[in-house]
Amino acid sequence: GIVGKDILLEYAPDVYELLDLQMGKCRMAVAAPKDFADDPGKTLRVATKFTNIAKDYYSKKGRDIDIIHLNGSIEIAPILGLSDVIVDIVETGKTLKENGLEVLEEIVPISARLIANKASYKFKTEAIEKITNSLERGK
Repeated sequence: GIVGKDILLEYAPDVYELLDLQMGKCRMAVAAPKDFADDPGKTLRVATKFTNIAKDYYSKKGRDIDIIHLNGSIEIAPILGLSDVIVDIVETGKTLKENGLEVLEEIVPISARLIANKASYKFKTEAIEKITNSLERGK
């Protein structure tokens, strides 16, 4: 199958990640209003649909956060006062700018990945490797 790296990071499915297809490139990022100043003494309110990615990222930084899980237009959360920052996929940044937000930090690059179910890979290794090699040569 083909899936975005964001899905692999968020849900950690039990699959093999075989190849970065170098398509659908974007990035997972933290964004906030242009005038945002983080206060490390306060718990940071983070709006996202990628709760596991956000928790992992801020945990590694030792930052206390409250997650506000949202689907849809995450960019409006800071405008409505629901969150301080957002964690979301950014391609061009146009939607962020339209909502008065800017990227503060990039978390991880995202692109389409070729994956295989572990059981299928075990029984169909040759066929799956043929597909993988063919895609790799075509890049």
